Amino acid sequence: MVYRDASMAETPSAPSRSAAAGQVACGVCGRESRQPPFRLPPPEQAPDLDLRPGEPVRSTMQRWLQQCPHCHYTAPAIARAHPGAAAAVSAAPFRALIQDASHPPLARRFLAWAHVLEETGALHAAAEATLQAAWVADDAGKSDLANAWRQDAVALWRSGPPLDAEQTVRVVDALRRSEAWDDAEATAAELALLSPPEAVSQVIALERRLIASHDAARHSVASALPPPARRPHVTHRRRDLAQGGGLLGWLRRLFGKG
Repeated sequence: MVYRDASMAETPSAPSRSAAAGQVACGVCGRESRQPPFRLPPPEQAPDLDLRPGEPVRSTMQRWLQQCPHCHYTAPAIARAHPGAAAAVSAAPFRALIQDASHPPLARRFLAWAHVLEETGALHAAAEATLQAAWVADDAGKSDLANAWRQDAVALWRSGPPLDAEQTVRVVDALRRSEAWDDAEATAAELALLSPPEAVSQVIALERRLIASHDAARHSVASALPPPARRPHVTHRRRDLAQGGGLLGWLRRLFGKG
């Protein structure tokens, strides 16, 4: 099973000598900063039901985004500005978000990227980045923020293009994790009636059991699908980003691993 999303990875042009040394010119303000290169490690554990990757990828979130220390533009690769990024970065809502000390610094990075994406109409990609902010809140033990950002991610997913079955499972998981039990069950039941692919059916059946027991904890794909869960699971299979590849496919493309 490969969950799909509309994540938008930016691919910088051929690196200059300074970029090769870790110095990157921001695509918004043009000023340089050190952005150490990052190589994505191969996944060794199955991802969570919402596709948060297992270790060792799980512990590398600090490196998934670059941030310009001057204008604070944040993206997977800041050398090439996302269309409309300059206007979004200069606006008051972005500045307020960057300065909000009530949110974990790493979460603010993902929210900053989500803001740029949302302002430019890439709603599914904005949902992905918002969900990643929720993962940061999970790690920080800030359940209220994690729940709120999962709800925000669901709203963004639903505001974008129609969701397929695999994306809808992730919506169900976000609703369950944020304890929106009625919405989670209604969404899961609606999906089950559509006779989705077998792997999706297995995962949605697990989600419905967890919802019924009011279990808001994280669970891995290995809980719903049979082994091989110790090796990279079928959910890690690379998909062309133009067709909306899964999160692991996105990460591999983003960091030059595919």
